[in-house]
This record gives sequence, structure tokens and C-alpha cells, in this order.
Amino acid sequence: MSENASPPTELFSAAAEPELNGRRCRACGYVFFPPQSYGCEYCGAPGDQLEPKALRGAGALASFATVHLHQGKDMEAPFTVGVIVLDDGPAVRAILTQRTDEGLKIGERMRAVIVETNSEGARARELRFRREETAR
Repeated sequence: MSENASPPTELFSAAAEPELNGRRCRACGYVFFPPQSYGCEYCGAPGDQLEPKALRGAGALASFATVHLHQGKDMEAPFTVGVIVLDDGPAVRAILTQRTDEGLKIGERMRAVIVETNSEGARARELRFRREETAR
């Protein structure tokens, strides 16, 4: 396994407009997120064929749903989960900063943002998505 096959230690950069640390298969060009080092999930090429690929963190909302009951004690429901098809290719499932009843629409432009949370009693940074026009 080459050095490039090791997944990055962080899923995203801490920038105001975070880049997502994805992977690209040198054999077939498939791009995916989150990164893993086992091999290409599309063509099956081994892990040494994977290289880091920075993803811009912007895309279109493909679907969304409201979660009314969550088993995690630190996550207050209801909240909205969406699938965003990134401009760089992969689809990402993430919590949205807007709720379903705030007029979300399929195809709407979304952008990755980092939010501070208190997960299991510890401060953490989590990746979420919000409407592109309100992301700044």
C-alpha cells in the first residue's frame, strides 16, 4: 500500500468555506467521500490506486427528511438530514442547518459549513450543510 492510500486524519479543513478531504481512484477516476484506504468502491482497484482529492463542499440538494426521534441524547430532534450531490461528484448525507419547514427545495444550492457542537459532553466540530446564500 502506498503512502497516498492512507486516509487523511481530518474529513474536512477548518476554513470558513471548508474543503472536504475526499479520494479519487487513479484507475477509473471515481471520486468519493468520506475517504477510506481499502480500494475503489466503484471499480475495485486496490487502495494504492487512491489519491487525495480536495472537494469544494458545494452542491445541489437531492433529497431531505425530518428526523423526529433520535437515539443520541446530545442531538435534539427534530432536525433535517439531506443528501447533497457535490459539484465534484460524490453524494454526501449530512445534517442541514435549515429545517424542512423552512422552505427547502430539491435542487437548491448548498454549501458545507463547520458548526461547533457539544457531543457526549465534549466540544466538537461537525460538518453540516446550509443554503449557499446564507452560508457566509
